[in-house]
Amino acid sequence: MTAATKLLDEMCHLTAQSLTAMDTSEHFQVLKLLGEGSYGKVMLAVHRKRGTPMALKLFPRESTSLFSFLREYNLSLSFCTHPSLTRALGIAYSTPSHYIFAQQASLFGDLFDVITPEVGMEDDCCQRVVSQLCGALSHLHSLGFVHRDVKPENVFLCDSACRWVKLGDFGMVKARGTRIPEVWYSSPYCTPEAEIARGNEDSWSSTNDENGNFQEDEDKKKTKKQRVWASVEPSTDSWALGILTYAMLTGSHPWAETASDCCSYVKYRDWFESAEGPDDELDVWVEPDTESTQGATDLNGNRQKDGSPVAPQFACFTQLACSFFQSLLDPRPQLRGRPEDALSYLGDHWMMEKERMRQEKERKKNSGKTAIKSVKEMEGRGER
Repeated sequence: MTAATKLLDEMCHLTAQSLTAMDTSEHFQVLKLLGEGSYGKVMLAVHRKRGTPMALKLFPRESTSLFSFLREYNLSLSFCTHPSLTRALGIAYSTPSHYIFAQQASLFGDLFDVITPEVGMEDDCCQRVVSQLCGALSHLHSLGFVHRDVKPENVFLCDSACRWVKLGDFGMVKARGTRIPEVWYSSPYCTPEAEIARGNEDSWSSTNDENGNFQEDEDKKKTKKQRVWASVEPSTDSWALGILTYAMLTGSHPWAETASDCCSYVKYRDWFESAEGPDDELDVWVEPDTESTQGATDLNGNRQKDGSPVAPQFACFTQLACSFFQSLLDPRPQLRGRPEDALSYLGDHWMMEKERMRQEKERKKNSGKTAIKSVKEMEGRGER
């Protein structure tokens, strides 16, 4: 346990003794809902005396322990000093129904809102976001913390062009080395090492009934395995950063779930293994080639410069981007690249030229549809 993680525990015990009860409406003017999830909800509010805009994060008392609330609050307040981490504002209190703390408000939504399905974001915009997230995660890791929930919904925008983003939602953060039950879940963000826990008591799949509620068949219930324990490691965040980057660039995911019976993941793993050198390690740190006739692939081909077959879902990327993904999406957690290492892959094109042209065409088409829709809405309001 690092000094920072010890200090966090001490701060939680101290603030538990000084948490005050307060009436939200007396001190804040609540404007609108910014977001909600399993934790509770976030409201945009203005401080009545000072006029300061802020986000109030509300946790239902019936489903939230005081210690977990204080842990997230103190972590955000005292340790999230990096400019790309969302920071608490020093206001924490309770009401009869909720625990609440105030944090910096991001007024432009989250990353999920700006990723166009099947198109993604512009190459340079994506790299700006990746650069900031690498810094934010490196800061947390240096203090001994692992975020464990990196995804588009937890990356908040401070402007519409993603020049400044902030990683937030620290409810899943754990200290590095903490022993917790390994959980497998049906998602590309789930790491390959978690598959050992597939079907055990703590894991879940994406099977839902017609009402959207989780449903589990009887055969799976009978074959459940016993709990598997694992150590919390920063490599979990590296994997999630790789998947998030793929989603930003393409507007889709490289595979439906990280599992040995998922065809698209198996193709990636085969490509990964075929690129291994004689020392059973990938040579992904070599000086990358820029896009050319000797580049990684084109959209109609499936071969890298060295002749290794490329997984189909990665054929749209340059050699530079392929090396980036092979670093962060290494199936072997102990060899997986760190966020700070990923910075060396920034600066040149990640998408092949043909794919960039296709995406640009789709963006113009989408923006045209949006403009026509806006004009029609304005005309409709004028008629009324």
